Amino acid sequence: MGTRGPDAVRVNLSVNGKGRVVALEPRVSLLDALREHLDLTGSKKGCDQGTCGACTVWVDGRRVLACLTLAITCEGREVTTIEGLADGDELHPMQRAFCEHDAFQCGYCTPGQIMSAVALLEEGHAESDAEIAEWMSGNLCRCAAYPNIRAAVRDVRDQAGGE
Repeated sequence: MGTRGPDAVRVNLSVNGKGRVVALEPRVSLLDALREHLDLTGSKKGCDQGTCGACTVWVDGRRVLACLTLAITCEGREVTTIEGLADGDELHPMQRAFCEHDAFQCGYCTPGQIMSAVALLEEGHAESDAEIAEWMSGNLCRCAAYPNIRAAVRDVRDQAGGE
């Protein structure tokens, strides 16, 4: 549980269904706790200001920007990261769709894009390309893979609708 300074406090986190205890200074962001203390490096640090969406994770099933969320505020809540999306070796349908539709180029934004895309489907915000674009607008892709990202979202939406 290594300490990180004289002001460190014990923080109990539930991440991807597993309880984790870390010693953190109260000002540590959820993103830094995940990446630097729990070795969950899927969520990316893009802008560290909440404008790019690369750090998108879920807290109690809702999208949050991990760079703007204090880790200590997540005690007693369930945090889900991109590492928790797959079912063992079986990729989540959105992860498969991103691969099938080549919905990434450099891949840096992909974890945040996927977490937002799954959430927007669950929220019911995927009726049209315009709606998908609006509800994904907090996730930026510097490579401009937006048409392929929307195609992946539509594919998963249509597969879910056909079941």
